[in-house]
Amino acid sequence: MCHFLSRDGGKIRSGSYSRSMNHSMLSATPIRNLCLILFVVCIALASSSFAQLPFLTSRGDNARDGANTNETLLTPANVNKGSFGRLFSFPVDYVVMAQPLYVPNVNIPGQGTHNVIYVVTQADSVYAIDADTGTQLWYASMLNGGTTASGKYLPCGTAPGFNQEGIVGTPVIDTNTNTIYLVAKTLLNTTVRHHLHALDITTGNEQPGSPVLIQATSTSNAGHKTVFNSLHQKNRPGLLLLNGVLYLGFGSNYCNDGNSGWVLSYDPASLSQLAVFNTSPDYGLTSIWQAGNGLAADEAGNIFVETAEAGSRGFDVPAGGQTYCNSVIKLFPDLEIADYFTPWTVAFLNSHDLDLSSTGAVVLPDLPDSPFPHELIASGKEGIVYVLNRDNMGMFSTGSDSQIIQELGLLPTINDGSTGELQFGSPAYWNNTVYFAPDAAPLMAFPLSGGLLGTPITTGKYVGAHSPSISANGNTNGIMWVISGPQLFAFDAVSLKMLYGTSQSGTRDKLPPVGHFATQTVANGKVYVATQNSLEAYGLFHQVTITGGSAQTATVATALPAPIQVLAANPYTGQPDVGATVNFSDGGKGGKFNPASTITDANGNASTTYTVPTKAGTYTLTISGTGFGNVTTTATATTGAAIKIIAYGGSKQTGYAGGNLANPVIAQAQDFYKNGVAGVTINFSANKGAVPNPSSVVTDASGLARTTIQLPTNVATITVTAGSAGLKNVTYVEYSIAGPAASIVVSSGNNQFAPAGTQLAQALTVFVADQYGNPISGAPVTFSDIGAGGAFSNPNPGVTGPNGVATQLYTLPTNAGPVTINATVTGVASPAVFTETGQ
Repeated sequence: MCHFLSRDGGKIRSGSYSRSMNHSMLSATPIRNLCLILFVVCIALASSSFAQLPFLTSRGDNARDGANTNETLLTPANVNKGSFGRLFSFPVDYVVMAQPLYVPNVNIPGQGTHNVIYVVTQADSVYAIDADTGTQLWYASMLNGGTTASGKYLPCGTAPGFNQEGIVGTPVIDTNTNTIYLVAKTLLNTTVRHHLHALDITTGNEQPGSPVLIQATSTSNAGHKTVFNSLHQKNRPGLLLLNGVLYLGFGSNYCNDGNSGWVLSYDPASLSQLAVFNTSPDYGLTSIWQAGNGLAADEAGNIFVETAEAGSRGFDVPAGGQTYCNSVIKLFPDLEIADYFTPWTVAFLNSHDLDLSSTGAVVLPDLPDSPFPHELIASGKEGIVYVLNRDNMGMFSTGSDSQIIQELGLLPTINDGSTGELQFGSPAYWNNTVYFAPDAAPLMAFPLSGGLLGTPITTGKYVGAHSPSISANGNTNGIMWVISGPQLFAFDAVSLKMLYGTSQSGTRDKLPPVGHFATQTVANGKVYVATQNSLEAYGLFHQVTITGGSAQTATVATALPAPIQVLAANPYTGQPDVGATVNFSDGGKGGKFNPASTITDANGNASTTYTVPTKAGTYTLTISGTGFGNVTTTATATTGAAIKIIAYGGSKQTGYAGGNLANPVIAQAQDFYKNGVAGVTINFSANKGAVPNPSSVVTDASGLARTTIQLPTNVATITVTAGSAGLKNVTYVEYSIAGPAASIVVSSGNNQFAPAGTQLAQALTVFVADQYGNPISGAPVTFSDIGAGGAFSNPNPGVTGPNGVATQLYTLPTNAGPVTINATVTGVASPAVFTETGQ
């Protein structure tokens, strides 16, 4: 229900601030041997182009898209634990629920011009903090003789994580009048009150006519009168400043007691109330809380809010009622109802506490490729996403939501009512992509094409309940920022690859516990997070640029030809970092810096000399220091002159006569520090008929020379010699042994005569040799009389001795007559044949 009030002649001003400018940071590429003074000038020019745009309202703009597209310093390349981290921590007096706001170049009386971050707390305190140094510029209390609401004056208790309530909603800043507007809850004379404050952002002083007590009354179409009662109300959504009108949203303290959902509008000049809207003027409840996200607006001046559940009477609008529970409501600037959307499952949402108002609406920019160019994204605890046409929201339809553009679930819906509370906070929008951070679910990036959400990219599983933000330079260098559990995370906005987390560097960047649904602010090339007791500022460490001596080469154990020179500078101002400690390290690889640690001079310069290690190779040199990120270069140590040859491998091998050794014989040319030296000619020779192939070899990159040795045809012990001019020879011992059996012949014992049944007088003897006639030792020889009935006395098969001979004793069979005996060896087809005769 809307009641429009007079504007008291107040001037209507635009409170918006243009975010469309695309300031790109000039880059200065150092040229080798460029004068350092010119290099400093280049850095200064680069930083001077760093555009400092303000962050004046919840989520950064009235569309609540959460995207800062004028960020020229933070990129996926430099947001990592080496170059990004905590810059400062500023203590505050109590829990911060609101999003920090930022204004550059504020003239603080008596203190000069500062970039300022504004923080409000649940203790009804307002802080103006230097956004670059963390120094307090001014402080103001909104208690005005009272106290914060606590104890019995918090009807819903302390479940949201605080025991006193003061300033909850994110303020809004009008830079045209240098005014910050905020709502503070106080307790005065046992009465809980809300006041609208207008403070001068340069001093913290109240503007003329500030503060004003917030009061409101609504009368329903049925005649029911409702009076705004601060005891039961909370200003959770961020304030909206639109076309010279200030809009405030209210809901419950946390539970359903005596609250209602309200939108109130004020003239920001006079702070006089202009209009009142009650989301359920007959029955109450139907809160607007939106997890702190601000009331949204489009360029046509329409306002969009999401509501929570109603009481037992539920959604009654189709029957002529005015309870817009679990709905997305479109309001005209005078707070008259323009349109609405209510899911067909509204009764289920009401009965299961699945508020739509756990999220805030996001207004998309005009979509020329969509049949519906004016779209809005809404959601709720259930994790159902509603893509709505702002020109025709869809109202209510029984049985389905087919009248809207699109409806989809962030995760498969469980139809038994146990879906749980999945989505809190608002999505972010950038570069035709909508980003969600559901609770206990993967992060999701939905492409938007033709006005429809497509298949998302997902990553990991994170604890949600915080809205994501995007920083980007136009449509490039997108980073998604989100608080999850005890960490602030950064992800590449295109791939969702994790870039940074505040726990990656131990306790250095540790994020303190944050308030309920706290949202990070990305501005000023930094990320600000307000916590339960502090403001944490994360950003780029001071930059160290190598200005000389990069990627040099020197002989092992000698100094690089030129010193390594670096310039340390502030990435935000371009000013040289004077008196900074700079450390040089090769990771313990054995090189020596002189000095290993130094101090930058008046121009931010530092230098060192580096003696490379005794081991040849390429080394990574790291330059680091307090307050700035690491930078690396390389140094290559090359080998010295060869002073010796060593037998590197292939000695004491054994091979068959006439064949090649299985492995090459390897020699290495070494310098004084035992590094292999390339390009040395090594000559190989061998005695006793062995042949190296090749006989002359040039060492490779490891200083190695390899040759294959062909053995002589006889059994022998071979000496191989490796030598090079001016260097001492080295030798290898190799062994040529008999090869596989190639022949077996009778040596003695053939053609004997003896009485049948008796042993032959002479042993049967065979000789086994390889293909070159070398006797084979250890060859098993089998004797057989082919079943004639005789007997062999020695083990059968027998084994050849060192001379290649095997013997066997034979007893003739009892029958007289000739007997043929074959002696065989593996690998030889033809046996040695004996013919013996029994008489």
